[in-house]
Amino acid sequence: MYTGIIVLVGAIFYLFFYFTYGKSLEKNVVKADPNKETPAVRLRDNVDYVPANKFVLFGHHFASIAGAGPIVGPAIAVVWGWLPALLWVWFGNLFIGSVHDYLALMASVRYDGKSIQWVAGELMGKDIKYVFELYVYFAMILVIAAFMGVFGPLANSTPEILTASLLFMVAALIEGQLLYKTKLPFWLSSAIGVVLTILAIYLGFVFPWKVSLDALYWGQLIYIVLAASLPVWFLLQPRDYLNSYILWGGVIIGMIAALIVFKPFNWPAFTSFSANVVSPTVPSPFWPTIPLVIACGALSGFHSIVGSGTSSKQLDNELSGLFVGYGAMFMEGMVSTLVITSIGAFGLGIIQGFKDVIAQAKPGIDAMQLSNPSYMAQYGNLIINLKDASGKAIVGGAGGLFTKSFGELLKAAYGVPARVGIVLGGLWLSAFVLTTLDTTNRLARYAFQELVEPLKDVSKGLHDFLHNRWVASIIAAALGFFLIRYGGNAYTALWAGFAGTNQMLASIALLTGANWVKRVQKVSGGTLLLVLIPAMFLWLTVFVALIWYLIKVVPAQAAAIRPILGAFVVIEIVLAVYLLVGFFRTYNKEYKPLMETGKAK
Repeated sequence: MYTGIIVLVGAIFYLFFYFTYGKSLEKNVVKADPNKETPAVRLRDNVDYVPANKFVLFGHHFASIAGAGPIVGPAIAVVWGWLPALLWVWFGNLFIGSVHDYLALMASVRYDGKSIQWVAGELMGKDIKYVFELYVYFAMILVIAAFMGVFGPLANSTPEILTASLLFMVAALIEGQLLYKTKLPFWLSSAIGVVLTILAIYLGFVFPWKVSLDALYWGQLIYIVLAASLPVWFLLQPRDYLNSYILWGGVIIGMIAALIVFKPFNWPAFTSFSANVVSPTVPSPFWPTIPLVIACGALSGFHSIVGSGTSSKQLDNELSGLFVGYGAMFMEGMVSTLVITSIGAFGLGIIQGFKDVIAQAKPGIDAMQLSNPSYMAQYGNLIINLKDASGKAIVGGAGGLFTKSFGELLKAAYGVPARVGIVLGGLWLSAFVLTTLDTTNRLARYAFQELVEPLKDVSKGLHDFLHNRWVASIIAAALGFFLIRYGGNAYTALWAGFAGTNQMLASIALLTGANWVKRVQKVSGGTLLLVLIPAMFLWLTVFVALIWYLIKVVPAQAAAIRPILGAFVVIEIVLAVYLLVGFFRTYNKEYKPLMETGKAK
């Protein structure tokens, strides 16, 4: 297979199904109505509810949902071979991910921009709402911790990224003023923002700023509290909008490079159905464990929290929903396609370039044999994540494998130094991470505010204090900061046990969507099955994957953390069953609204 063929087929695949499958969902399932006022218009408060230009909102939504997932997940999954990883991205995206994202966004729009967990409670009972809400809140805290842990070391090791990221925030503040406080045309405000973004990247190369890892963690803590508490138009929305140009630019530059180079893949197309992917020592069957590896890029429960959290409060018109919710998921799939393409053509060469260091760090391991599918299946994960005697990552893990492969792709296509491509790839990755961080803390704030609502009848003073947007933002940010800053090795080991959280969240959100489609939208027959079948397939897949993880992976962990890890997975399994029962309990009941919505404040 060749690089150019993959990116070309991928682009055609996504364009074709956007205008066929996507438009069918818009017309026959969601029944989008351009004449209905959206919550952003009807409930506008200029803090959270702010109608945005659909291109601005697309930028915010795309940058927020992507995170590091569409890069890191496929880079891990290629140990199964590039072909199964690519097929899961394409078809998981089409039949599950895009449907999930679009329905979560539009169901929220029909309920005053309420969260998907609130919608679940409206459809399936208050007990479901609070169980779901708690699940989401703790999931958001874990995302905050994890992504702090991604950006900190990345900015510490590549100071160009830190300088560019800080200057980029200044550019975002200026862009927010241009978009909302001046009468400049949208295109001119955008053009100025793009120029400032390019300048920030350039100055990052010229003036790289080296900062300690500890200072980076504290800096992220301050940043995400500000981004979650300030009006959405002030920092978060313009930052994500400008960020989308970095992300689009990376996709376009990478796709053109793949077409120019037209290099054949040397990475094995398929290695083994049960390669060592989730763990370097435990064989992972492709089904059901694939959604635990490739989340964003194919499907992700976190997307439903973004769509029903920030994006639904900014949608200017219901017809913009397909472009924002459905289209952004397809764009994310294209990112993962480019990641797999880069690694397929250049990844093996990158790894084999470290063959001597790898052999020294792990005697008996020969990187030159990775072209052999069975060797890749057994040792690929181990080699990609191997560290030398000093503790420094050799290849750089999944993220490092991509950035180095991307650097070689740009070098081969444009003749630029590989370092330029590596830094740009790292900046691409950091852009995803930071936009997910700031949006996640805002979403955690929303979830916390919904959780403390019952306190209003018990203690109004306590409710008002905890409901305050600054207090709620600080609590979530501080909890995530504590986990990554003070969790040490125990937290790092525990993180692997949280792999199913995100995808079980996706299955619950999609079940909520299916319930809404049937009972509220009155969709039936084959059209209903387009939602119901993916929802049930995903729930079953993730449920079996969690059972597998409990039986196979948990016993292989250190004795000190095994009970905690096992308990967490058991809780996930119980929660999954509880919410599935709630779905079936109400699926055939006539819908009777529990709360009145659709009125301006």
